[in-house]
Amino acid sequence: MTSTQVFVGIDVSKKQLDLAFRPEGRFAAPNDEAGFAQVLERLSTVSPALVVLEATGGIEIPLAGALAAAGVPVVVVNPRQVRDFAKAAGKLAKTDVLDAHTLAHFAEVMRPELRPLPDEQTQTLAAILTRRRQLVEMLTAEKNRLGQARKPVRKSLRAHIAWLKRELAQTDSDLAHTIHESPVWREKDDLLRSTPGVGPVLTTTLLANLPELGTLTGKQIAALVGVAPLNRDSGTWRGKRTVWGGLAQIRATLYMAAVVAARFNPVIRAFYQRLCAAGKAKKVALTACMRKLLMILNAMLKHRTPWRTELVQCA
Repeated sequence: MTSTQVFVGIDVSKKQLDLAFRPEGRFAAPNDEAGFAQVLERLSTVSPALVVLEATGGIEIPLAGALAAAGVPVVVVNPRQVRDFAKAAGKLAKTDVLDAHTLAHFAEVMRPELRPLPDEQTQTLAAILTRRRQLVEMLTAEKNRLGQARKPVRKSLRAHIAWLKRELAQTDSDLAHTIHESPVWREKDDLLRSTPGVGPVLTTTLLANLPELGTLTGKQIAALVGVAPLNRDSGTWRGKRTVWGGLAQIRATLYMAAVVAARFNPVIRAFYQRLCAAGKAKKVALTACMRKLLMILNAMLKHRTPWRTELVQCA
Protein backbone atom coordinates (compact mmCIF):
# COMPACT_ATOMS: atom_id res chain seq x y z
CA MET A 1 0.00 0.00 0.00
CA THR A 2 1.35 3.42 -0.91
CA SER A 3 0.14 6.62 0.69
CA THR A 4 -1.69 9.14 -1.50
CA GLN A 5 0.42 12.09 -2.58
CA VAL A 6 -0.91 15.48 -1.54
CA PHE A 7 -0.68 18.51 -3.84
CA VAL A 8 -1.32 22.01 -2.55
CA GLY A 9 -2.25 25.23 -4.33
CA ILE A 10 -1.99 28.56 -2.51
CA ASP A 11 -3.69 31.70 -3.79
CA VAL A 12 -1.88 34.72 -2.37
CA SER A 13 -3.68 38.04 -1.91
CA LYS A 14 -2.58 41.07 0.06
CA LYS A 15 -4.49 40.08 3.21
CA GLN A 16 -5.17 36.35 2.97
CA LEU A 17 -3.69 33.02 1.93
CA ASP A 18 -6.16 30.47 0.54
CA LEU A 19 -4.91 26.87 0.44
CA ALA A 20 -6.48 23.99 -1.45
CA PHE A 21 -5.41 20.36 -1.09
CA ARG A 22 -5.77 17.50 -3.52
CA PRO A 23 -7.32 15.02 -3.22
CA GLU A 24 -9.36 17.11 -0.75
CA GLY A 25 -9.26 19.86 1.86
CA ARG A 26 -8.89 23.62 2.16
CA PHE A 27 -7.45 26.09 4.64
CA ALA A 28 -7.11 29.88 5.01
CA ALA A 29 -4.70 32.08 6.94
CA PRO A 30 -3.73 35.75 7.08
CA ASN A 31 -0.91 36.91 4.81
CA ASP A 32 1.57 37.79 7.57
CA GLU A 33 4.22 36.11 9.71
CA ALA A 34 1.60 34.53 11.99
CA GLY A 35 -0.22 33.24 8.91
CA PHE A 36 3.00 31.75 7.53
CA ALA A 37 3.43 29.82 10.78
CA GLN A 38 -0.14 28.50 10.51
CA VAL A 39 0.44 27.43 6.92
CA LEU A 40 3.68 25.62 7.79
CA GLU A 41 1.98 23.85 10.71
CA ARG A 42 -0.89 22.75 8.47
CA LEU A 43 1.45 21.55 5.71
CA SER A 44 3.53 19.57 8.22
CA THR A 45 0.50 17.35 8.84
CA VAL A 46 0.19 16.30 5.19
CA SER A 47 3.82 16.38 3.91
CA PRO A 48 2.88 17.68 0.44
CA ALA A 49 4.60 16.33 -2.66
CA LEU A 50 4.40 19.80 -4.23
CA VAL A 51 3.10 23.27 -3.37
CA VAL A 52 2.34 25.71 -6.20
CA LEU A 53 1.93 29.49 -6.02
CA GLU A 54 1.35 32.05 -8.77
CA ALA A 55 3.74 34.94 -9.38
CA THR A 56 1.65 37.89 -8.22
CA GLY A 57 3.84 40.95 -8.54
CA GLY A 58 6.14 40.07 -5.65
CA ILE A 59 3.63 39.62 -2.81
CA GLU A 60 4.16 35.86 -3.06
CA ILE A 61 7.90 36.13 -2.35
CA PRO A 62 7.78 36.25 1.50
CA LEU A 63 5.58 33.14 1.65
CA ALA A 64 7.63 31.32 -1.00
CA GLY A 65 10.80 32.14 0.93
CA ALA A 66 9.30 30.88 4.21
CA LEU A 67 8.18 27.64 2.56
CA ALA A 68 11.55 27.07 0.88
CA ALA A 69 13.42 27.80 4.12
CA ALA A 70 11.28 25.18 5.87
CA GLY A 71 12.16 22.59 3.23
CA VAL A 72 8.71 22.54 1.61
CA PRO A 73 8.84 21.67 -2.14
CA VAL A 74 7.45 24.91 -3.57
CA VAL A 75 7.24 26.24 -7.14
CA VAL A 76 6.20 29.73 -8.24
CA VAL A 77 4.57 29.49 -11.68
CA ASN A 78 3.52 31.85 -14.45
CA PRO A 79 -0.14 32.96 -13.94
CA ARG A 80 -0.84 32.67 -17.65
CA GLN A 81 0.02 28.96 -17.59
CA VAL A 82 -2.45 28.43 -14.78
CA ARG A 83 -5.23 30.40 -16.49
CA ASP A 84 -4.70 28.46 -19.73
CA PHE A 85 -4.84 25.24 -17.71
CA ALA A 86 -8.08 26.37 -16.03
CA LYS A 87 -9.68 27.22 -19.37
CA ALA A 88 -8.66 23.83 -20.79
CA ALA A 89 -10.28 22.18 -17.76
CA GLY A 90 -13.47 24.20 -18.30
CA LYS A 91 -13.05 26.29 -15.14
CA LEU A 92 -14.02 29.79 -16.22
CA ALA A 93 -15.16 31.24 -12.89
CA LYS A 94 -12.53 33.00 -10.81
CA THR A 95 -12.39 33.54 -7.05
CA ASP A 96 -9.54 33.22 -4.58
CA VAL A 97 -10.81 29.84 -3.36
CA LEU A 98 -11.34 28.55 -6.92
CA ASP A 99 -7.89 29.79 -7.91
CA ALA A 100 -6.35 27.84 -5.04
CA HIS A 101 -8.14 24.66 -6.18
CA THR A 102 -6.97 25.29 -9.76
CA LEU A 103 -3.38 25.68 -8.55
CA ALA A 104 -3.61 22.40 -6.64
CA HIS A 105 -5.04 20.66 -9.72
CA PHE A 106 -2.27 22.20 -11.84
CA ALA A 107 0.34 20.90 -9.37
CA GLU A 108 -1.11 17.38 -9.51
CA VAL A 109 -1.43 17.17 -13.30
CA MET A 110 1.46 19.26 -14.63
CA ARG A 111 4.05 18.57 -11.90
CA PRO A 112 6.11 21.75 -12.57
CA GLU A 113 9.83 21.26 -12.05
CA LEU A 114 11.36 22.51 -8.83
CA ARG A 115 13.80 25.33 -9.50
CA PRO A 116 16.06 27.37 -7.20
CA LEU A 117 14.29 30.31 -5.59
CA PRO A 118 16.06 33.67 -5.32
CA ASP A 119 17.84 34.15 -2.00
CA GLU A 120 17.48 37.32 0.06
CA GLN A 121 20.36 39.13 -1.68
CA THR A 122 18.99 38.23 -5.10
CA GLN A 123 15.56 39.50 -4.10
CA THR A 124 17.20 42.78 -3.04
CA LEU A 125 18.91 43.02 -6.42
CA ALA A 126 15.62 42.28 -8.18
CA ALA A 127 13.87 45.03 -6.21
CA ILE A 128 16.54 47.59 -7.14
CA LEU A 129 16.38 46.51 -10.76
CA THR A 130 12.58 46.85 -10.78
CA ARG A 131 12.91 50.35 -9.38
CA ARG A 132 15.44 51.24 -12.06
CA ARG A 133 13.04 50.09 -14.78
CA GLN A 134 10.26 52.19 -13.23
CA LEU A 135 12.51 55.26 -13.16
CA VAL A 136 13.49 54.79 -16.81
CA GLU A 137 9.82 54.48 -17.81
CA MET A 138 8.87 57.63 -15.85
CA LEU A 139 11.84 59.54 -17.27
CA THR A 140 10.87 58.62 -20.84
CA ALA A 141 7.25 59.63 -20.22
CA GLU A 142 8.21 63.00 -18.74
CA LYS A 143 10.60 63.74 -21.62
CA ASN A 144 7.79 62.96 -24.08
CA ARG A 145 5.45 65.29 -22.21
CA LEU A 146 8.05 68.06 -22.20
CA GLY A 147 8.09 68.14 -25.99
CA GLN A 148 4.35 68.89 -26.11
CA ALA A 149 3.97 70.89 -22.90
CA ARG A 150 2.93 74.50 -22.72
CA LYS A 151 5.13 77.05 -21.03
CA PRO A 152 3.40 77.10 -17.59
CA VAL A 153 4.17 73.40 -16.92
CA ARG A 154 7.63 73.13 -18.49
CA LYS A 155 9.39 74.26 -15.31
CA SER A 156 7.69 71.51 -13.31
CA LEU A 157 8.53 68.90 -15.94
CA ARG A 158 12.19 69.94 -16.11
CA ALA A 159 12.48 69.80 -12.32
CA HIS A 160 10.94 66.33 -12.23
CA ILE A 161 13.19 65.12 -15.08
CA ALA A 162 16.27 66.37 -13.20
CA TRP A 163 15.10 64.56 -10.05
CA LEU A 164 14.47 61.35 -11.98
CA LYS A 165 17.95 61.52 -13.50
CA ARG A 166 19.49 61.87 -10.03
CA GLU A 167 17.44 58.95 -8.74
CA LEU A 168 18.42 56.84 -11.74
CA ALA A 169 22.11 57.59 -11.16
CA GLN A 170 21.73 56.64 -7.48
CA THR A 171 19.91 53.44 -8.42
CA ASP A 172 22.70 52.48 -10.84
CA SER A 173 25.18 53.06 -8.01
CA ASP A 174 23.10 50.88 -5.67
CA LEU A 175 23.03 48.11 -8.29
CA ALA A 176 26.79 48.14 -8.69
CA HIS A 177 27.29 48.20 -4.91
CA THR A 178 24.87 45.31 -4.35
CA ILE A 179 26.59 43.17 -6.97
CA HIS A 180 30.08 43.84 -5.69
CA GLU A 181 29.08 43.09 -2.08
CA SER A 182 28.66 39.42 -2.99
CA PRO A 183 31.73 37.38 -4.06
CA VAL A 184 29.49 34.94 -5.94
CA TRP A 185 27.71 37.70 -7.86
CA ARG A 186 30.98 39.49 -8.48
CA GLU A 187 32.39 36.35 -10.10
CA LYS A 188 29.24 35.84 -12.18
CA ASP A 189 29.09 39.51 -13.15
CA ASP A 190 32.73 39.47 -14.24
CA LEU A 191 32.19 36.31 -16.29
CA LEU A 192 29.11 37.65 -18.07
CA ARG A 193 30.57 41.10 -18.74
CA SER A 194 33.68 39.59 -20.34
CA THR A 195 31.39 38.99 -23.35
CA PRO A 196 31.58 41.77 -25.98
CA GLY A 197 28.21 43.54 -26.16
CA VAL A 198 27.09 42.52 -22.67
CA GLY A 199 26.74 45.41 -20.22
CA PRO A 200 25.60 45.99 -16.63
CA VAL A 201 21.87 46.19 -17.40
CA LEU A 202 21.77 42.70 -18.94
CA THR A 203 23.99 41.14 -16.26
CA THR A 204 21.95 42.56 -13.38
CA THR A 205 18.71 41.51 -15.08
CA LEU A 206 19.97 37.96 -15.51
CA LEU A 207 21.42 37.70 -12.00
CA ALA A 208 18.25 39.05 -10.39
CA ASN A 209 15.57 37.34 -12.46
CA LEU A 210 17.11 34.16 -13.89
CA PRO A 211 18.64 32.05 -11.08
CA GLU A 212 18.46 29.04 -13.45
CA LEU A 213 21.20 30.53 -15.67
CA GLY A 214 24.14 28.15 -15.66
CA THR A 215 22.13 25.24 -14.25
CA LEU A 216 20.10 24.20 -17.31
CA THR A 217 21.00 23.07 -20.82
CA GLY A 218 21.10 25.62 -23.63
CA LYS A 219 17.76 24.45 -25.05
CA GLN A 220 16.11 24.50 -21.63
CA ILE A 221 17.25 28.05 -20.80
CA ALA A 222 16.15 29.29 -24.25
CA ALA A 223 12.70 27.76 -23.74
CA LEU A 224 12.43 29.20 -20.22
CA VAL A 225 13.22 32.76 -21.38
CA GLY A 226 11.02 32.40 -24.46
CA VAL A 227 13.54 32.66 -27.30
CA ALA A 228 13.21 29.08 -28.55
CA PRO A 229 11.15 28.86 -31.78
CA LEU A 230 7.94 26.86 -31.36
CA ASN A 231 6.27 24.87 -34.14
CA ARG A 232 2.80 25.81 -35.42
CA ASP A 233 1.86 22.75 -37.47
CA SER A 234 -1.45 20.98 -38.05
CA GLY A 235 -1.80 17.94 -40.27
CA THR A 236 -0.02 18.64 -43.54
CA TRP A 237 0.05 22.41 -42.90
CA ARG A 238 3.35 23.82 -41.73
CA GLY A 239 3.28 27.25 -40.15
CA LYS A 240 6.12 29.57 -39.32
CA ARG A 241 7.94 28.85 -36.11
CA THR A 242 7.64 31.73 -33.64
CA VAL A 243 8.82 32.62 -30.13
CA TRP A 244 6.37 33.61 -27.41
CA GLY A 245 5.74 33.28 -23.69
CA GLY A 246 8.65 32.99 -21.32
CA LEU A 247 10.12 35.88 -19.34
CA ALA A 248 9.26 39.09 -21.15
CA GLN A 249 11.43 41.37 -19.00
CA ILE A 250 14.56 39.30 -19.66
CA ARG A 251 13.69 38.95 -23.34
CA ALA A 252 13.37 42.72 -23.78
CA THR A 253 16.77 43.35 -22.18
CA LEU A 254 18.32 40.50 -24.13
CA TYR A 255 17.02 42.00 -27.39
CA MET A 256 18.87 45.27 -26.78
CA ALA A 257 22.04 43.33 -25.91
CA ALA A 258 21.71 41.32 -29.13
CA VAL A 259 21.42 44.55 -31.16
CA VAL A 260 24.73 45.73 -29.66
CA ALA A 261 26.36 42.30 -29.96
CA ALA A 262 25.39 42.08 -33.65
CA ARG A 263 27.66 45.09 -34.20
CA PHE A 264 30.51 44.61 -31.74
CA ASN A 265 30.69 40.92 -30.78
CA PRO A 266 32.70 39.05 -33.48
CA VAL A 267 30.88 35.73 -33.02
CA ILE A 268 27.36 37.19 -32.88
CA ARG A 269 28.13 39.63 -35.71
CA ALA A 270 29.30 36.82 -38.01
CA PHE A 271 26.24 34.75 -37.06
CA TYR A 272 23.88 37.69 -37.75
CA GLN A 273 25.51 38.49 -41.10
CA ARG A 274 25.34 34.84 -42.16
CA LEU A 275 21.60 34.67 -41.41
CA CYS A 276 20.90 37.93 -43.25
CA ALA A 277 22.91 36.69 -46.25
CA ALA A 278 20.79 33.54 -46.25
CA GLY A 279 17.67 35.67 -46.69
CA LYS A 280 16.41 35.77 -43.11
CA ALA A 281 14.51 38.89 -42.05
CA LYS A 282 16.57 41.13 -39.76
CA LYS A 283 14.17 40.71 -36.84
CA VAL A 284 14.33 36.93 -37.22
CA ALA A 285 18.12 37.08 -37.36
CA LEU A 286 18.20 39.24 -34.20
CA THR A 287 15.94 36.78 -32.39
CA ALA A 288 18.33 33.98 -33.32
CA CYS A 289 21.18 36.14 -32.00
CA MET A 290 19.30 36.55 -28.71
CA ARG A 291 19.03 32.79 -28.39
CA LYS A 292 22.68 32.21 -29.30
CA LEU A 293 23.90 34.91 -26.90
CA LEU A 294 21.81 33.51 -24.05
CA MET A 295 23.07 29.98 -24.66
CA ILE A 296 26.67 31.23 -24.70
CA LEU A 297 26.19 33.08 -21.40
CA ASN A 298 24.53 29.99 -19.91
CA ALA A 299 27.52 27.82 -20.91
CA MET A 300 29.99 30.39 -19.55
CA LEU A 301 28.34 30.35 -16.11
CA LYS A 302 27.94 26.58 -16.10
CA HIS A 303 31.65 26.01 -16.77
CA ARG A 304 32.89 29.17 -14.97
CA THR A 305 34.74 30.19 -18.14
CA PRO A 306 35.20 33.82 -19.30
CA TRP A 307 34.63 34.85 -22.91
CA ARG A 308 37.22 33.59 -25.36
CA THR A 309 36.37 34.13 -29.02
CA GLU A 310 38.27 31.11 -30.29
CA LEU A 311 36.49 28.73 -27.91
CA VAL A 312 33.03 30.10 -28.67
CA GLN A 313 33.63 29.84 -32.42
CA CYS A 314 34.56 26.18 -32.02
CA ALA A 315 31.52 25.42 -29.84
